[in-house]
Amino acid sequence: MKKLIYLCGSWLILLHVCLIAAPAFAQSTADELEALLETSAVSYGQAARFVLDAAGVTVSAGQAFQYAARQNWLPKNASANEAARLDGVALLLMRSFDIEGGLLYSLFKNPRYAYRELAYQEIIQGRTDPAMAVSGDTLLYIINKLLDN
Repeated sequence: MKKLIYLCGSWLILLHVCLIAAPAFAQSTADELEALLETSAVSYGQAARFVLDAAGVTVSAGQAFQYAARQNWLPKNASANEAARLDGVALLLMRSFDIEGGLLYSLFKNPRYAYRELAYQEIIQGRTDPAMAVSGDTLLYIINKLLDN
């Protein structure tokens, strides 16, 4: 009888923890998205966190940049706190979503041809420059456009 009461009590505690933690997690993600939308220039660390999450790569938010760097999904010499360039984000998107690309991207797999490929596929639209800093809303727009294709 004591074991049954203990087991029921354990399940109730676990249920209580889950019910409290789930809204807190959702609020945390909403706060992160809101902060990202207000950012005029995202860092490579922020870009890696959101792109890897969208690509379905299971890695913690704090380890996203290191994971992407180890996989060579980021430009050489990119740092986590550095403002992300559009061509660098294009490279991260191409590699994390495993997009084949055209002949030149297939040969060189560098930020320049990743940018050109995503522009050709009309995922990157409008008047853009490969060296421009990526704002939070631009990053989310590009991710959304890529997920819609």
